[in-house]
Amino acid sequence: MDDKQCAKKPKLENATSIKEGQAEILVDNTNVFYNPVQEFNRDLSAGVLTIYARARNEETPKRNTQKRDGIIVLEALSATGLRSIRYAKEVPGIKQIIANDISAKAVESIAKNVRHNGVENLVKPNHEDATLLMYQSRRNCFDVIDLDPYGCPTIFLDGAVQCISNGGLLMVTATDMAVLAGNSPETCYLKYGAISLKSKTCHEIALRILLQNIASHAARYGRYIVPLLSISADFYIRVFVKVFASQIKCKENATKIGMVYQCVGCESINTQPLCYRKPTGPYKLTSSPCVDQLCKICRHKQHAGGPIWLGTLHDQAFISELLCNLSDMKLGTLKRIEGVLNVIHEELDIPLYYTLDRLMSIVRCHTPSMLMFRSALLNAGYSVSYSHANKISIKTNAPNEVVWDIVRTWEKEHPVKRDKLQSDSPAINILVTPITTNVSFDIHPLANPTSRQKHLTRFQPNPTVNWGPGTRSTTIINLETGSKDLKRIKNQNKNSKKEKQQMTENTEDTKPI
Repeated sequence: MDDKQCAKKPKLENATSIKEGQAEILVDNTNVFYNPVQEFNRDLSAGVLTIYARARNEETPKRNTQKRDGIIVLEALSATGLRSIRYAKEVPGIKQIIANDISAKAVESIAKNVRHNGVENLVKPNHEDATLLMYQSRRNCFDVIDLDPYGCPTIFLDGAVQCISNGGLLMVTATDMAVLAGNSPETCYLKYGAISLKSKTCHEIALRILLQNIASHAARYGRYIVPLLSISADFYIRVFVKVFASQIKCKENATKIGMVYQCVGCESINTQPLCYRKPTGPYKLTSSPCVDQLCKICRHKQHAGGPIWLGTLHDQAFISELLCNLSDMKLGTLKRIEGVLNVIHEELDIPLYYTLDRLMSIVRCHTPSMLMFRSALLNAGYSVSYSHANKISIKTNAPNEVVWDIVRTWEKEHPVKRDKLQSDSPAINILVTPITTNVSFDIHPLANPTSRQKHLTRFQPNPTVNWGPGTRSTTIINLETGSKDLKRIKNQNKNSKKEKQQMTENTEDTKPI
């Protein structure tokens, strides 16, 4: 939002209202940044904050025997103030919320919405640059900081990790998924300090790149992170991490951050931490790299990415508590939250995953059912789970050789036409390798997870109208008609119009004088 373009503050009775959760915001039709798809994000954040605030307020401060009288929250990029107002009305145990924005017009909107919802006692509108506000608050720290920017959040992290209290909760969103998912590895390195890979597991790689970036910022100030929940949903990723102070614990980052290697042929994945350490010994360097120049599976070269976070993505005890308390929360996307959290609760604590369709397409073979492939892994003595980031994902502790032995066994029972495969293709090199694992596709009793048996809404629905991050500081929807953004309609077919205009000009130029 540009302060120079600020219009006169509209009267309340002339504004259009939007209801979400227990909040109602008043907006001007000509300038509102409200994305209905992000309701899942806001609902989940309110749920996480409710559990955190309860536990935080029950803690007894070291210097005082009395319990806390509530937590202090900073929403650094508040826009309309919807998120802050929802926290104030839906989350018990909050002492104060600073709803900040750099735009004067946005702060006017926040103040108007705060009054309309009657939460003046909790929500304080604030007009300041977010980074400057956080640097100025290093002495008076916040218990919770919510960062939900348009695009990359990195520029806010240095201030955030300094002004959050010990044990505080940092909630961070990133919407620049094209960068994080491997489309521009050089841009990803500039923004996040890591090389992304174009891979079927790109959504989890994105989460792990963001977490290592937060961990690296925190470590500069003697702080370390403990992820509570890491979500890949719709067009963004969202992480919830606790931040603690400890110089000794910071050193453990060397064992929790590492590189990822992926074959360009069979797309097999290997990870390697930067250092390793025995329980009572010193930190030691790993023998790098952990892979050969050519892949053991298909004899093709490998790409290196990272560094990425190799530690846990979720705190399963926290997930359990959140699931147990969901029924007490009035959330619009409750069913989806319940389904996603159940998948996360079943998720193995193992970096990255494969997708079933891609495994089989590499060898040009038709795909078995998910239950059969999961059963084969379980029958071989390994664990397997879904990843919440992909509905056909296979997350397993089985070595790559076992995974491909299962693929070879399936192909042996359902042979492909090998004469049509190129002699140097990954498929040929995979299929001619002898099978060393005893593979059985008999359905295993644990192959069908509980979340699937209960028919929960486990994965995101298909994209709908107005799906996506929208555009910076423009209207996403017409609030009266629910139609698409007026700017999009105005620019529709603009390229074809330009082409017609150029053709007309060219025709006139060729006319005889």
